[in-house]
Amino acid sequence: MDRQLWQSYLDIGLQQHLWPDQFYTMAKKNDFDLCTQYVMNYIENNKKQLNHCQSELTKQEQQFQACPMIELSFEQMEQRLKELVDRERKYLSKINNDKLIKFKEDVSEKQLLKTISTASFMKNQPNEHMNQLITMREKQAEIWKEQLNFETRIYCKFLPQNFDHLENFISPIDYLPLNNDTKIIEIKNKHHKIIQEAKRRWLNYSLNIYEIKIQEYEQQYQNAFIKLRSLFSDNNDTTMLNNIKEYINNRVNRLKKDIYDKMASFRRIILQNRQRSSSTKNVIGVSSEPYLDLISNPFNKRLSYIRVNQSAINSKCQQEIEINNQHKDIYSKVENHLTGYPHRIPRNNAIFKQYSDHLLDYLNQSYFTPLPYKDQYKSHEQAQILGSIRRIIQNMNLIIRVTDKGNNFYIGSVGEFEQKAENFFSDTNAFIELSYNPFNEILDKVIQVLNTLRGKDLIRKWQYEQIMPDRTTCELAHLYFNPKTHKDGIPVRPIQSTIHASTSKISKFLDKILRPIFDDKCKDTTIIDGASLITELSKYNRKGLLKSTTLLCTFDIRNVYTILPQQESLDILMTFLHAHGYRKAKGISIGTIKN
Repeated sequence: MDRQLWQSYLDIGLQQHLWPDQFYTMAKKNDFDLCTQYVMNYIENNKKQLNHCQSELTKQEQQFQACPMIELSFEQMEQRLKELVDRERKYLSKINNDKLIKFKEDVSEKQLLKTISTASFMKNQPNEHMNQLITMREKQAEIWKEQLNFETRIYCKFLPQNFDHLENFISPIDYLPLNNDTKIIEIKNKHHKIIQEAKRRWLNYSLNIYEIKIQEYEQQYQNAFIKLRSLFSDNNDTTMLNNIKEYINNRVNRLKKDIYDKMASFRRIILQNRQRSSSTKNVIGVSSEPYLDLISNPFNKRLSYIRVNQSAINSKCQQEIEINNQHKDIYSKVENHLTGYPHRIPRNNAIFKQYSDHLLDYLNQSYFTPLPYKDQYKSHEQAQILGSIRRIIQNMNLIIRVTDKGNNFYIGSVGEFEQKAENFFSDTNAFIELSYNPFNEILDKVIQVLNTLRGKDLIRKWQYEQIMPDRTTCELAHLYFNPKTHKDGIPVRPIQSTIHASTSKISKFLDKILRPIFDDKCKDTTIIDGASLITELSKYNRKGLLKSTTLLCTFDIRNVYTILPQQESLDILMTFLHAHGYRKAKGISIGTIKN
């Protein structure tokens, strides 16, 4: 592979009668012919090494056949060696291909510079302008490199030391109340949040500074290029200007590639330094971390990560069960989607069998491909950490919940959390605890309603099949709570989980019918998200209505879903549809929708 690469170098160098600077450096000569001789000598030495390896392999083969190993046959060993060589050949092929591309780019760039430099018009002022442009791009690239280094540190959670020094400026907690654990936890978490927010603001400010510097150099470059272009416009020489532009772009692209290539090694160094550093465990970072509603942290490991290769350490039997479950789940979803409206592909179509086989092969390959030793070790280590976390939670009677906002975790006492739920029940007075399980009663009622509607031909057969609940997969809707860690006292938000409820299919079906109508008729008075707000404010401004005296107001309704009267809401929906002239929606009558 190496000989083929250097032979390509020789062919291109002789063809272009040019060598890149790095080859003159390797040859320690500045003469073209001497550098050519250096490349030819390298190829000749390579051939000798290759012949030597071939003879050594022949000797080893003869020795092996004379005294074979019992554990592994010659054919097996030869097969393994071929696999090894094939893998290395593919790897080397990619590496050498990249080297050859770089060699061609270097030769092309040098040829372009030679063309530019030998032009009579370039001997004075234009040459100075070109050098200025290159210098500006190099300075801009240096700022960009610093920015990438900084972003890598953020990603690796190992910020520069000046960020950690910030904690020394924010005074530590000098006083904690006695015999009031709730207040102590609140003060500690607020102190943590203040430092974290300060670091995040400083971090954003630092990133903005990099962007501003890059933009400043960009503006200087554009201004300098305009001056250079004006010099060439006087001579009507657009070809030379394009050559200069191409040469600068090539230099910049090569510079960027070199910076990118060095980022991987920089990231490795940062991760190693982070592991060796003893202070990182006690430093408050900028990344999201679990909210500990506890006096002390019972975990000796950071919890903010997701296990990789979670199934890799399971037994083969467990993996096969998981493969079958995943195959069944994915296949059934795809099959139901394609056999339903609007595709209507017959279930006996051969494409389903083909898809099923491909899916099973892919899952088997994904699960049973052996992991590298390093990843296996990491999987075992993380599984042990996870087991330790579970034991601590169980032994200390703790609870883990996803926070209401911030995509984070809350860890607190089970007793404390249950008290928060009790406070919510007493505040809203909207819930009662069930004395029996009404699952069968609800399911039978849903089935009865759908059978009645289908019997009167008020819904079509495919609609009936689509919204009919499956007794084997349905479950009773249940209530759980997510903590609002962004609010004082950490109140809870109720979440009513109805994803597998008897009515969930009906709900999805009605949403598809009614939402497009609502979105269309209420688009002028509805703000969906931040982007929608900006769009509406722009329209408002163009009409001349957005003034310095305009007041922007917002309000919130506490526990909105528990105070909405259901029957009144249903009547409002019917009034809304009638007001906009709807007697049917997607072929279904308004009365059927109400039912």
